[in-house]
Amino acid sequence: MTKTILLTGATDGIGLETAKQLVALGHTVLVHGRSASKLADTMQALAAVGGSGQASAYRADLSDLSAVNALADAIAADHTRIDVIINNAGVFKTPKPQLDNGFDVRFVVNTLAPWLLTQRLLPLLPAVGRVVNLSSAAQAPVDLNALAGKRTLDDSSAYAQSKLAITMWSRHLAKQLATGQPVIVAVNPASFIGSKMVKDAYGMDGKDLSVGANILVDAALGDQFADASGKYFDNDSGRFASPHPDALDDKKNAALVDAVESLIAQLTA
Repeated sequence: MTKTILLTGATDGIGLETAKQLVALGHTVLVHGRSASKLADTMQALAAVGGSGQASAYRADLSDLSAVNALADAIAADHTRIDVIINNAGVFKTPKPQLDNGFDVRFVVNTLAPWLLTQRLLPLLPAVGRVVNLSSAAQAPVDLNALAGKRTLDDSSAYAQSKLAITMWSRHLAKQLATGQPVIVAVNPASFIGSKMVKDAYGMDGKDLSVGANILVDAALGDQFADASGKYFDNDSGRFASPHPDALDDKKNAALVDAVESLIAQLTA
């Protein structure tokens, strides 16, 4: 059965490789990107893949939560059902880590935007739907003041905290949803994959992109993820594993989600 799959950050790296695999398998892929020219190049690349799959492009800057809302509106206007959301877009190192509003772009793009997009599109997901959130082996306790833009962090700390934050809200949302609702799962696609992010951050080529893309395709479609809601998959070890202990603490997860929802309300007012 073919599925309709939204994939953020699909114009390069793991996202583009994942999109190619999904189109080749015959699925309809809604590819998101920030750059119009990169989206155009991505659509050409996907058209050359072959197979019966289709792709359509959606442009949005996920560091602007009003743009995230507009993205959700556009997708909902075009589709009455989304089978899978893959929140892949992410930021590690950037020349301007602090946005004009004072917030750290890593928290906004890596944590807040996927929460908002998922919440907006959750009504379109069927009971057998899935939300796949990109986590990381790099996870560090979340400083809620840094999340709120009241404290600055170095690149590695901001990234690691933002990735633990998305892992925490994944587990929280999974526990909120009743049995028989969409699967919410966090996935570390593997450390040091040869994406633009890794090359910019570490100056190294890294592992083949297919290592990460393969597990994202499996998380979106594979049987082993059918009952994985609330779990964390570590592709470095190739198994479901325990995330940072904070993500196993229901009170900390609830406090994090409260902070996320409060900040989103503030930024979209």
